[in-house]
Amino acid sequence: MSAAPRAIVADDEPLLREALVAALAQAWPALEVVAACADGDAALEAIERERPDVAFLDIRMPGRNGLQVAQAAAASPQAPLWVFVTAYDAHALDAFERDAVDYLLKPLESARLARTVERLRARLAEREAGSAAGAVAAPAIDTEVLRRLVELAGGAGAAGTGTPAPLRWLRASLRDEVRLIPIDEVLVFEAADKYLRVLTRDDEALIRMPLKEVLERLPADEFWQIHRGTVVRTREIARTTRTLSGKLVVHLRSRPERFEVSRPFAHLFKAD
Repeated sequence: MSAAPRAIVADDEPLLREALVAALAQAWPALEVVAACADGDAALEAIERERPDVAFLDIRMPGRNGLQVAQAAAASPQAPLWVFVTAYDAHALDAFERDAVDYLLKPLESARLARTVERLRARLAEREAGSAAGAVAAPAIDTEVLRRLVELAGGAGAAGTGTPAPLRWLRASLRDEVRLIPIDEVLVFEAADKYLRVLTRDDEALIRMPLKEVLERLPADEFWQIHRGTVVRTREIARTTRTLSGKLVVHLRSRPERFEVSRPFAHLFKAD
């Protein structure tokens, strides 16, 4: 590139947004991040204003999601190259691979980011060579591909309502490895600092995903929120007891931990 490449980053989670900006500074020192946005609408405005070469977009954001931002801007001849940041399950990732759209998984892995950077640098070099030769630039991504990805990832939801896609798998840190956990195995989600603690029958792991987003994508009849930071699978609730101070406590069938029920959710356990 004759000029320093420019990028925007969009993620509604401040810590994840800052982590991506910092990781890019390490993996691609020449890249200038010209905007870091907290939602899809701000990302679209930044793309129109800054004309970046690359846009790193979280798929699940308030307002427009990452795929919808790309849909809105893809027709422009100055559209950036797109990299989608996602925590989606393997089925959606297969679609991304098949349609040659680059993506990064949460939590970020330095080796994966390095491969993405190399791919982007090659694409930008191709663009520059084509521009110097007077060729018409190819679109950064085919609009039909974007439409299919929106459907596969649930970005448009049912009938365009914006309903989030249901969770089927979680990409979680388990000791010194990263593994996929089927939602059917999860008994409890519990907020722990900037992570969510995920309990299964025999183990526990950590994911970097907001509890609010998890709740939006869980079947309401299978999980109950019993506290601001705790969600429990309903069939795993064995019984409730009260402490000497009168607090309601949930006991599980398959694990020894007990979880306090806060007052706003106590009605779930009242007899009809």
